[in-house]
Amino acid sequence: MREQNTFLTAHSRAQALKDMTDEEGVDILVIGGGVTGAGIALDAASRGLRTAVVEAGDWASGTSAWSSKLVHGGLRYLYNLDFALVAEALKERGLLLTKTAPHLVKAQPFLWPLKTPVVERAYSAVGVGMYDAMAQWAHRGSVPVQKHYSRSGAMKLFPGIKPSALTGAIRFYDARVDDARLVVDLVRTASGFGALAASRTQVVGLTKTASGAVNGARIVDLESGKEMQVKARHVINATGVWTEETEKLGGTDGGLKVLASKGIHIVVPRERINAQTGIFLRTEKSVLFIIPWQRYWVIGTTDTPYEQDISRPVATKADVDYVLDHANEILADPLTREDIIGVYAGLRPLLQPGVKGDKTQSTKVSREHTVTAAAPNLTVIAGGKLTTYRPMAQDAVDFALGEAEAKRRPSITENVPLVGAEGFFATARRAPAIASKYGWTAARVESLLDRYGAEIDRVLDLLEEDPDLAQPLKEAPQFLRAEVVAAVRFEGALHLEDVLVRRVRLDLEQRDRGVAAAPEVADLMRKELGWDEQTRKRELDSYRQRTADLAKAETLPSDEQAASVVTANPEIVPRRPLA
Repeated sequence: MREQNTFLTAHSRAQALKDMTDEEGVDILVIGGGVTGAGIALDAASRGLRTAVVEAGDWASGTSAWSSKLVHGGLRYLYNLDFALVAEALKERGLLLTKTAPHLVKAQPFLWPLKTPVVERAYSAVGVGMYDAMAQWAHRGSVPVQKHYSRSGAMKLFPGIKPSALTGAIRFYDARVDDARLVVDLVRTASGFGALAASRTQVVGLTKTASGAVNGARIVDLESGKEMQVKARHVINATGVWTEETEKLGGTDGGLKVLASKGIHIVVPRERINAQTGIFLRTEKSVLFIIPWQRYWVIGTTDTPYEQDISRPVATKADVDYVLDHANEILADPLTREDIIGVYAGLRPLLQPGVKGDKTQSTKVSREHTVTAAAPNLTVIAGGKLTTYRPMAQDAVDFALGEAEAKRRPSITENVPLVGAEGFFATARRAPAIASKYGWTAARVESLLDRYGAEIDRVLDLLEEDPDLAQPLKEAPQFLRAEVVAAVRFEGALHLEDVLVRRVRLDLEQRDRGVAAAPEVADLMRKELGWDEQTRKRELDSYRQRTADLAKAETLPSDEQAASVVTANPEIVPRRPLA
């Protein structure tokens, strides 16, 4: 993998579109640039297959940017006796923590509050003990094992909890992840192995041979409006909640049926909750996590059917109230709406019974995801979760290739570190020297390392080129001006929304969703991308409208009312109607 080829830029995108539409075609065309599609692109490219991956929006602009931001083994699945599923997830958690993405994935302690002193502690200890044992078997030492606490001991770790909310607690470990950045790094790593990657590129039709086998796709460059054609030996549909829409492009009634389930989270400042650890709670509908990050807490989630426009799911007043109410059941100092600095909503693709795959090919079904053939040479994968994206990707590519070819070209991604991972631990030891050189706090350097890993040196090189980039953003001093430039030069950001929502994530951690910082960010992007004043204004107007719409949606009681506010405002580059 050549490092310079991992850069995602406007130029690399244009070149990728040119190359994927040439006469040679590609071995694998991946539709969907979320964590599953990005993982598939890396798996295929690292096997030496000529691979293309396209995404109708920005990378991770769908479900993958709106998760609970956890890499977890699925502790609650043990209570359903899903041992194989938990073992697989724990193996992947260990790989991410120690080898493939240690800069993005961090071990995170959680308290499991206990309500009864004997019985609940006993059966919970057995469950968590099995979880720990399976984790140690998968990756010894990647996280500490469980520890039991009395009420007073637990309250020393989480002083902000109501004494009445627990009689004691068990501390266990999972991990947290910057989900959108994980996807970007997957795409960049795939690009380093030769994958042709193009965001803002929509598949509007699938092409077929006379016998009915899929042999490519019609795509539209949403930046220019130009329609092109990609020849492909295999097409893999990894579009999540858009699975059925994409299947229909192949003119088949085969494939998978997926329903969308909405999950929302709220974000509050770190100082608002007095605690050193996270909290895990089981609720009547889902689970509730209170997850600490450097500057804020993420609290969620919900699990409700969603029947509105799946391109822009939104949180309602009822959703926010649900999360607040459940969090406040255990918090000594209740949260209010005034405490909330961010709200986000995402859709889980839930597989429905009755796989209708091509009867000439088998279907691979796991407890969490399914791979099937909707038509010859059209593989579909759906379900699953962020933690297990890598085995999902392996299953999809194996299925597309067939048993014999998959054995000849086995997956190697278990041993492929993502961009920023290789050399990360050595780079992290230089943190004090970096802080001293630039006059930064340890927290500033830690934040950069957690985002860029060993690639922090690329950001530092920008400062040597232009010392002004070492300055913090005036309205968001937790981020450097250089990080905006890095988003454009290295990470494929094309629009203001790409930076504020998925690279420099002010959409999450500032009450105004980054609106105050937007003009400075737009000025930096304008210089990098050659925007004229009209384009700059359009980008700012669109982002301001987006934030206003989301804020209004959060005051409305129903999904239908909330969605009508947001869908009235199209994106800068709207998706075209599917053919």
